[in-house]
Amino acid sequence: MKAVRLIDITDIYKEIFEKKTKAKDTSVKKKKEFYSVLPAAGYAMSTGLTAVLSSSVSFFLDTNKSKLSTISANAYYTVYNQYWLQANSNITDDDLKLNFTGDWRIYKFPTNTFGLGTDNNLSDALRIDFAYLKFYEVASREIEPNFFVGLGYHLDYHWDIKAATSPDSTYENVMDYGLNKQSITSGLSLNFMYDNRENPTNPSNGIYAAIQFRSNNKVIGSDYNSQSILIDVRKYIKLPFNSDNVLAFWSYNSLTISGRLPYLDLPSTGWDASNNTGRGYIQGRYRGNDFVDLEGEYRFKITNNGLLGGVVFANAESVSEFPTNKLTTIMIGKGLGLRIKINKNSRSNLCVDYGIGQGNSHGFSFNLGEVF
Repeated sequence: MKAVRLIDITDIYKEIFEKKTKAKDTSVKKKKEFYSVLPAAGYAMSTGLTAVLSSSVSFFLDTNKSKLSTISANAYYTVYNQYWLQANSNITDDDLKLNFTGDWRIYKFPTNTFGLGTDNNLSDALRIDFAYLKFYEVASREIEPNFFVGLGYHLDYHWDIKAATSPDSTYENVMDYGLNKQSITSGLSLNFMYDNRENPTNPSNGIYAAIQFRSNNKVIGSDYNSQSILIDVRKYIKLPFNSDNVLAFWSYNSLTISGRLPYLDLPSTGWDASNNTGRGYIQGRYRGNDFVDLEGEYRFKITNNGLLGGVVFANAESVSEFPTNKLTTIMIGKGLGLRIKINKNSRSNLCVDYGIGQGNSHGFSFNLGEVF
């Protein structure tokens, strides 16, 4: 059987604008770096129409080229006068047995909040504005094949926090918990990670499992002392086994063990490291001391050349109620999406998803790289 030539957006560009340039198929083993730069327009329920400049680089640090490392940097500006810069990294050197993961951001972000728990409606939105600096960095050492142990530092700094004055129940709910003009959460973490995925940008098999114990302390600048645990588990299965289609599962759980977190640092929908939990719901839709989320999706090829693909997905999430801190209600989301190949070597995709949640919640989400 004749092999099908894989193509991406770059190949399409060359076909249209550089007809004299013969496209070349470059094997992933012959190059060390793979770049993607994408100016685009996006849309999300919390941001409206958004101008996006997304860039990513995937590369090998180890001599055997066994695992791809990735760095992405994105800039956003929205019709709601929100803007933010975000850089995420997952760097692995198999020769030195080291892994570094980073999540750096700066926001100016007027948006809506809906109070604590799940007993609220979209119409209960409360306008809130803030600036936000996030700096997370974890350094890990491999002690067994694919198993890492590491230490991290985490800073969440919010300032110029302003909530619209309102007599409604959401405002009362937020003020009952407490909302200051600024907040600092600063802490150290102990991290355990197992990762045997060959490509974190677009995994086709393997397992990722991470447990993080975080302790925030006034001694290092935190407003409150608190302890939390984050459990992030992902599993990828080729289905059928000899195909490029993938069945993927994701369990994301952020639990407050003790102490207190500022309102904006409480775990909530869409505020994970990749802003992807709870497709079908607006960012910040549900918030509480504890947040649990389970997602699954099936990824499949639409065209044999790999340019277009699709997904169907479903998710279920719950947050603890206030003030009982009990998990009582499960919110369901579902939807489908389109995948457009940006770089065939790193297998990075532009992801466009449409999700439907409960309570008349629905909307699009965009991502460079798979949702999980």
